[in-house]
Amino acid sequence: MSNAFDVIVWSKQGCSYCNEVKSYLDDKEIPYKTIDVTNRDEFREILEAKYGVRHVPVVEIGKNGTYKGVTEVGLEHLIAALEQVSRKKGLAV
Repeated sequence: MSNAFDVIVWSKQGCSYCNEVKSYLDDKEIPYKTIDVTNRDEFREILEAKYGVRHVPVVEIGKNGTYKGVTEVGLEHLIAALEQVSRKKGLAV
């Protein structure tokens, strides 16, 4: 897949939901960056300021500093967001 958009996964060590998200992205060959919030309360404060949540995983999808945050737990939410962004860009996920 081309870099038509960026994906950032906010996660923590030992989080099964975070690992599920990363495995899905790996399987689909969607490149992503990881921000590890383990023992980093300041990162959780950023999530709270941006999206009103302190939990992970949070997946940001976007380009050039404009991101949509997927804060709901469950792959169906990530898949829907990726499909929405892909339709706008004319890509297949």
